[in-house]
Amino acid sequence: MSNNRAEAWEAIGDGEARGGVLIVADHASAHVPPDIDLGIPAEIMTRHVAIDIGVAPLAKALCARMGWEAILGGVSRLVCDFNREEDAPGLIPLSSDGIDIAANHLDAEAREVRLARFFRPYHGAVAAAIARRRPALIVSLHSFTPRLETRPEERRPWEIGILYNQDERAARIAIPLLKAAGIATGDNKPYSGRLLNATMNRHAEGAGIPYLGIEVRQDLIGEEAGVTVWADRLAPVIGATWDRFAQKGPVSVRLQA
Repeated sequence: MSNNRAEAWEAIGDGEARGGVLIVADHASAHVPPDIDLGIPAEIMTRHVAIDIGVAPLAKALCARMGWEAILGGVSRLVCDFNREEDAPGLIPLSSDGIDIAANHLDAEAREVRLARFFRPYHGAVAAAIARRRPALIVSLHSFTPRLETRPEERRPWEIGILYNQDERAARIAIPLLKAAGIATGDNKPYSGRLLNATMNRHAEGAGIPYLGIEVRQDLIGEEAGVTVWADRLAPVIGATWDRFAQKGPVSVRLQA
């Protein structure tokens, strides 16, 4: 399995084995470049506000097992949140789940520098991977916390959430498969892909490519053993969903804006 790395992204695999699946993980890293000081305690960088816990090892396990390809985000979401539109205020977050990031109060010039350094190269890498080997299915891989610090009373009991915006094609295949496997599955939960789906809106829905937005509860994949279990459970579901589209050949249905 090959590996390429740049400051803003890491590419895993060559996409040859089951060539139609590309995994995209926007929040796979907690890395903060040494020349950027966020002004927050180091301990916060191990928490969900900084990284989607477990996503990088899970993506790598799926790629190793199935021969799929992945693009992983190379910096913390607190440096640059790749799952936002370029003009979104939260792209360089000023706060996250009750934690203030005062150092992210940037002027227009400094914001542009961060966009040019991280955001555009990351999305350029995703676009290049899609153009190089147009996938029959894109998998957007994230993890979610069992509860938010700012809303501790709000239970998030699902093991997996499947998120989507306008294009529900892959979701409608995967959700019954997950439930049949006894997996507690949220349909556009723990939050709605109709509200937050920027990367898939751009690279999947914008190009008419079916996609699965998968959220895994982070306590299930925080350790190596859990990653192995969930790679075992998710691989056949993703594979079966991929099969439905791959058998029909390349799929391109451009949705209305």
